[in-house]
Amino acid sequence: MIKKSRELLLSPSEIDEVVVYLIQNNFLNEERFACSFARGKHRIKHWGKIRIVNELKFRNISTYNINKALKEITPEEYLQSFNSITEKFWESLSESNPLKKRKKFCDYLLRKGFESNLVYGKVKELEPS
Repeated sequence: MIKKSRELLLSPSEIDEVVVYLIQNNFLNEERFACSFARGKHRIKHWGKIRIVNELKFRNISTYNINKALKEITPEEYLQSFNSITEKFWESLSESNPLKKRKKFCDYLLRKGFESNLVYGKVKELEPS
């Protein structure tokens, strides 16, 4: 918001005045943003908690608000989403070499931000014995 104000060539005092107004009227709310961001990225893009936390830290969101945002994702919803993504992705991999298939699978889920213990547990479950 401040960056856009500078592009519009507003003076620093005008920028401060606008920011104060937006905060007072609850237009700029870090907590609301963090909660909405976490819910949306998990439900729509199916990101894991690690990626969500890293993205929020990148945006300079406080630890308190990050923790509050993660509480927006219920453990049941998280595991259900994780299981559906993993099963779909495992079936979509057409790799014949089991080691390459395992690596592609694990890399994909780790990039999505899921915890390594979940990922490696799931790959053991899905691999044929």
